[in-house]
Amino acid sequence: MASKNYYELLELTPQATAEEIKRAFRAQIAKYHPDKVQHLGKEFQAMAADRAAELTEAYRILSDETRRAEYDRALAEGGAASAPAAASTPPAPTEAPRPAAPPPAEEPPPTRGGQFRQERATRDEFVRKATMGRLRIALEDVGGYEEAQARGFDIALVPKSKLFSRAKNPRLLGRFVATVDRAAVADAWGQAAKWSGGDEVCVLLMGTSLASAGELATEIGDQRRKHGKAGGAKLVLIPIDARDWEARMPLDAPDVAKTLLARLKSGA
Repeated sequence: MASKNYYELLELTPQATAEEIKRAFRAQIAKYHPDKVQHLGKEFQAMAADRAAELTEAYRILSDETRRAEYDRALAEGGAASAPAAASTPPAPTEAPRPAAPPPAEEPPPTRGGQFRQERATRDEFVRKATMGRLRIALEDVGGYEEAQARGFDIALVPKSKLFSRAKNPRLLGRFVATVDRAAVADAWGQAAKWSGGDEVCVLLMGTSLASAGELATEIGDQRRKHGKAGGAKLVLIPIDARDWEARMPLDAPDVAKTLLARLKSGA
């Protein structure tokens, strides 16, 4: 069973409906948005990042019927089991005192450069978790997708299969990087091409810093010429500024990506 009770984390009871779970997650995750805690110290920002990650994981489990059923079973089994009583043990024999160990050597204080890199990494991780939380909410509203796994990406989704027709929406991949530049585009494109499975793929490449539009367009063009179609299927990559959800939207971007980004930008 998970170390956290996901229902308590979202301030819900196990009888909560899917709509109540969604509302509770939105209310809770909004408290830990980067804009709400950016004025606090790095310790509090790290705590907020951890809580955002816990809330996101709770929503991932409880918003899926299959995962929730498995979690409920584990929760019931864990709650019913009582901890075994500790057996009494005889007192340990008295030992001769050992010589005191020398005090540990003091670690040198971090350099200014090292401290800055640590603070930057903490901030980037917090923003990544908050960004993924917002993205999950918007994806839930758009609907029509189920989660999958793709190495190197923060989120991967495939269209839900339709009864009498092949789903037309593309597969979706999301990745957060500190800076969306040529290197980030090349790496994301190469990883996404391996995952396409012959279906159209749309990559949402998000960051808090973006290279120039010309630089990104050049790299995307280079990747299209280098890889062609991903496994015979179309691949579209959209650079996105995670601070305000402004996107460098290509002309051939799928409609579902346009709808998703419009929701994110409007805060719906």
